[in-house]
Amino acid sequence: MQNNAFKTLKGIVAEHNKKLILTFALVLAENGLFLAYPIFAGFAINAIMQGNTLNALIYALFVLIAWLVGAIRRRVDTQVFANIYAKLAVNVIMNEKQNAKDDSAIIARVALSREFVNFFETHFPMFFTSVISIIGSAFMLIFVEPKVAVACFTVMTFFLIFLPRYIKKNDDLYLRLNDRLEKEAKVIGVFNKSTLNRHYDVVSKFRIAISNREAMSYFIIGISASLLFLVAIIVLSSQRTNAGHIYSVMTYIWNFVISLDDSPKLIEEFSNLKDIGKRIDAQKKDNDAQQERS
Repeated sequence: MQNNAFKTLKGIVAEHNKKLILTFALVLAENGLFLAYPIFAGFAINAIMQGNTLNALIYALFVLIAWLVGAIRRRVDTQVFANIYAKLAVNVIMNEKQNAKDDSAIIARVALSREFVNFFETHFPMFFTSVISIIGSAFMLIFVEPKVAVACFTVMTFFLIFLPRYIKKNDDLYLRLNDRLEKEAKVIGVFNKSTLNRHYDVVSKFRIAISNREAMSYFIIGISASLLFLVAIIVLSSQRTNAGHIYSVMTYIWNFVISLDDSPKLIEEFSNLKDIGKRIDAQKKDNDAQQERS
């Protein structure tokens, strides 16, 4: 991540560390519970098939606890991040005014600054969830079905090899897209139809290019998913097993591939954030406090 973006994120963490620790502790708890979900579900399936209803009911209690933690996390999220954005927007406006930026540029950059809050509110928890689900599911499969776990780690290695090139291309696309978006207020101010058409045509082309890359990634991940399920079916068919075990294996694979599917979108968001970090100054400065007192 570029230096200015990192400094901005670091500043947000320093100023709101207690609130963010609480939020991400809830994210960690929620993900830990969902990572254990296939094991509890498999246990419940076997208990039902054996006629042991009481043991199966443990699964219902587990689901209730998991959703309760999720509900608390979502409630805390809104309160924490609405407050963070309010303070961040003020910092951006004050800093850009001191740098003698015109109002249209300031408005555009305040809108862009929202992406830093979105990073913590949406993208970081999603990234955190994806990493836990990808690595956690593969790790759990080591104990549940080792051969399938090897296949999952092979898929992970394949995508990691191509990741740097994918990120570099995304960085370039978001650089060019945000160049256009930052000029949008000026283009609207010109109020010329041909200029407006040209501007929005270019913006559309960049968005389509980004979307096409995401669609291709989705397709490639789909191929990987089908191969993983193929391996799992062959392995499970070659041995004696029970319904709960089969369900656990299939669910861990599903969690693995669904989280992989989130990765392209997350990489796009990080590329966007890096570029925004080079454009805006959202860090709190000492002279802000002096201006407030004057």
